[in-house]
Amino acid sequence: MQPRLSMRSPLAATHPAGWWAWPRGLLRELSLSWKFIGGDVSSAVVPAMLFLGAASAHARLVPVELLRALGRGALYFWLYTYAFCLSNQLVGMEEDRLNKPHRPLPSGLVSERGTRWRWRACMALFTLVGWGFGVWRWTLLWQLVIVLHNEWGGARRWWVKNLLMGVGVLSQLTAAWELVTPLTPTAWRWIGVLSSVVCVLVSLQDLRDMGGDRAGGRKTFPIVFGERWTRFLLAGLFGLMPLVIHQVLMVPLGMTPWVVLSDAGLALMSWVVAVRVVRWRTPAADHRTYLLFTGWYCLALLSTIVIL
Repeated sequence: MQPRLSMRSPLAATHPAGWWAWPRGLLRELSLSWKFIGGDVSSAVVPAMLFLGAASAHARLVPVELLRALGRGALYFWLYTYAFCLSNQLVGMEEDRLNKPHRPLPSGLVSERGTRWRWRACMALFTLVGWGFGVWRWTLLWQLVIVLHNEWGGARRWWVKNLLMGVGVLSQLTAAWELVTPLTPTAWRWIGVLSSVVCVLVSLQDLRDMGGDRAGGRKTFPIVFGERWTRFLLAGLFGLMPLVIHQVLMVPLGMTPWVVLSDAGLALMSWVVAVRVVRWRTPAADHRTYLLFTGWYCLALLSTIVIL
């Protein structure tokens, strides 16, 4: 008995695989990008989207306009974060093998060459998106920060790193507001204060990574000045910060119920960080303390939706 002959052509046989190649490749890249940026979403994407929400409330956008603004913001700040993380993790592979071995590069999920090509493509796409959305000035400023911080080694010196992180917050928040509406003096005051807060207090994140930073030859603030002195200095600054926030940001808005509630919530979180940074001193505890600081930052920006 002769075997049954198949009339299926080679083209028909390969067509389904070819049709699925692009969607599968795209889904893989999206999944990979999340593995690169997942740990930074709370400090990069979420705060920016909250400030974009404040700009939308200030501009009184109708629902359709709001959805468009949120779509622009989601795309822009995904690229904003991805461009930084690709570059940062390329130059920090040795530290990540000690501090964060789950990341794509030290875990072997992606090659160094492939990551470098992704960074170049992301930077190019980010430039086009920033130009198309009318925020190209802040796009170029953030790209300069990326190059100075990562590619030129600025992150290895604490004062350069802190300064660049402050400038990065400025480029983040100005872009978030201008994706919706022109900047106002009040928006500029909030941007200036929050950028300064991050510049001064971002050394909190270095307490959790001292082992890897020493191995990588970084001169972070706690390594240069000592862990004990750093902890007490940060505790004092976090303890005093509510007074600055109250006088500079809250009082000019008028002490309405929403302003008072926001002021009190930020003060409480700041004082909790001040206590934690001197009381709990393990890397895991320091990580949670830093996450609380990012929560403070998000709460500050969340409050702008109802008080600006």
